[in-house]
Amino acid sequence: MKIFKKAIILLTMLLCIPCFNSCGDDSGTTQNPAVKKKIFYDCFDTVSVIYDYSGMNDGKFEALCTKTEKLLWEYHKLYDIYDEYDGINNLATVNKNAGRGAIKVDKKIIDLLKFSKEMHTLTNGEVNIAMGSVLKIWHEYRNGGYGTALPPMSMLTEANEHTDINAIIIDEVNMTVEITDEKTQIDVGAIAKGYAVEKAAEMIDADGITSVVLDIGGNLRAIGTKPSGDPWRSGIKNPNDPYSSNYVHILNIQNEALVTSGVYERFYTVDGVRYHHIINSETLMPENYYLSVTIKVDSSALADALSTAVFNMPLEEAKPFIESQNGIFAVFVLPDGSVVTAGEE
Repeated sequence: MKIFKKAIILLTMLLCIPCFNSCGDDSGTTQNPAVKKKIFYDCFDTVSVIYDYSGMNDGKFEALCTKTEKLLWEYHKLYDIYDEYDGINNLATVNKNAGRGAIKVDKKIIDLLKFSKEMHTLTNGEVNIAMGSVLKIWHEYRNGGYGTALPPMSMLTEANEHTDINAIIIDEVNMTVEITDEKTQIDVGAIAKGYAVEKAAEMIDADGITSVVLDIGGNLRAIGTKPSGDPWRSGIKNPNDPYSSNYVHILNIQNEALVTSGVYERFYTVDGVRYHHIINSETLMPENYYLSVTIKVDSSALADALSTAVFNMPLEEAKPFIESQNGIFAVFVLPDGSVVTAGEE
């Protein structure tokens, strides 16, 4: 399955691994803790890593990892837009029944769709989960379904007639979702993973666990700080040299998320021109305002949504938009490799 946003260029350079002394007791901590990490695969079609800096014992850490992975897989299955699963109505079920009436769904779907509509309003339509019909065309062309060619604009324009987010009807009383237009399709690739990561972080925080970092396919979410109280440091990769340690910017992160959208992880080339996967809702084409955009904010869900939205805004719009929001910091890497920041770091 290739269903969720993988435009994550980032970022995970957790510098200055902390080492501190704490007394071992039945709270699950040990003396002189080393950083623990657990890797798991395929959830949200990516590689996920859980880091513990707090010094919890092995049993507590394994329990945390099991609980977190289970929650993320639950969200993965609910938000999958292509594959259905036994015993649940997920977004693939909702899409399949477009134009056929309301479908009973889990509250986690209701909550995601409500948040998505809020993001649609906040970003003036740049985050639009009703663009599935357009994004599906691009997905098929990018993955070789039509050879090496661009989708005809006539095909994209026709599909765009069915991208009204108001065609998605949410009934919180009866816990149903209905797509009133049979050709409208939901695509949550710009928002679902970040939303799920934030829910996992909320669960960990509610359990009283701190000094933990989630790296879910590059969506970075820190819970708390280092045990010393210091923030972690994370580097944003150079899109022109993504596999080196040539970072374009270093940020401090504590109780915050970092998400990057960029051009080089999902793209295809037509007649020597590279076309990435982030589609502008107005032009229906990939724009080339940036090589990457990184958002730092206290919510992974918000960071995921805004990294896509801002990527589709020219800098003269994106910078004032970020600066009009509270608590958001953005790093823009422009096509010439130069770096511009916005907001308060």
